[in-house]
Amino acid sequence: MKKILVILGPNLNMVGIREKGIYGDESFESINDDMRRYAAEKGIELDVFQSNSEGALIDKIHDTLGKYDGAVINAGAYTHYSYALRDAIASVKSVPFVEVHMSNIHAREEFRHTSVIAPVCRGQIAGFGKNVYFLGIDALMLM
Repeated sequence: MKKILVILGPNLNMVGIREKGIYGDESFESINDDMRRYAAEKGIELDVFQSNSEGALIDKIHDTLGKYDGAVINAGAYTHYSYALRDAIASVKSVPFVEVHMSNIHAREEFRHTSVIAPVCRGQIAGFGKNVYFLGIDALMLM
C-alpha cells in the first residue's frame, strides 16, 4: 500500500470561510474527509498536515523521507517566496512532490504567477478547486 502525505500551508485551514468566490464554501474538514475517502478507495494510506508556520511545514517535509511514497503540497502564499520550503523539498529529492493550488494562480495577481517550489516538484496542478488534491494523488500513483 502506498503512503502519501498532503501538506497544506498558511490559511488553507480557512477554506470555506475565506474568499468563497475563489476557494468555494466547502469546509476544510469536508475537503480533508473527501481526500481521505478518495485515497482509501484507491488503496492509499493518506495523511493530511496543515500549518500556518513555515518552520512546521519544513519539519514535515523533512519527515517524509523514509515514511512516504510521495507528497501533494499546497504551500499557499509560501509558494511564491519561500526558498526555505523550496530547499526542504529539494533536500528530500527521493520523495516525489506534486504542487497543487485550488485556484488558477496564473490567472490571479501577478505575484502569484511565480512558484519558487515548482522547479523542485515533479509537476504543478492548478485551478480545479478541491479536485487538484485528487489529481495530485493520481499523479503520484503514476510515479
